[in-house]
Order: sequence, then structure tokens, then C-alpha cells
Amino acid sequence: MATTEAQRKWREKNRFVKSQLNVMARKITHDGLKEISEVFGLHGKAEAVAFCAYIVRAMRQKGERDAATFLYLDALKAGFKRDRDTYSP
Repeated sequence: MATTEAQRKWREKNRFVKSQLNVMARKITHDGLKEISEVFGLHGKAEAVAFCAYIVRAMRQKGERDAATFLYLDALKAGFKRDRDTYSP
């Protein structure tokens, strides 16, 4: 565990480019992030979260020009909302 002083220095140095994200998530979400990390050759679950956010943004942008992508992303959104209790903390 880092000392209070080391944490303060890190936060000061990275305050404009990074912020810590601590979230509670179900085991299924942690397992999914670990799997994504392994399949796509990422460095752990934190990078898998960033990758997932990147993919969603890319699909949203592509969906603005491509109806099939828009409909696919919309179906994924509906499926998540339907099964939200399974994935939400």
C-alpha cells in the first residue's frame, strides 16, 4: 500500500489526465473483464474497462453512419437493460 505522501504526489502529478475509479461490481463483471483482458492481450481489468469504453464510443460513431451498427448497438443496450439486475452491483 502506498504511503499518503506518495498518493498525494501521484494525484497532484496526474490530476488533469487520470482519476481513480473504484467501483463495486458483481463477480460476473470481474470475470468478464478478466476474459476480455486475456482475449485481447490487455494489461488487466483496468485496461479492459478502458477498451470497453473505447469500443462503445467507436460503435456509437459508426452507428451514426451505418444503420446495421446502430441497430446492433441498440439491441445490446436493450439486452443489458433487460438483464441489468444480473450485471449491476
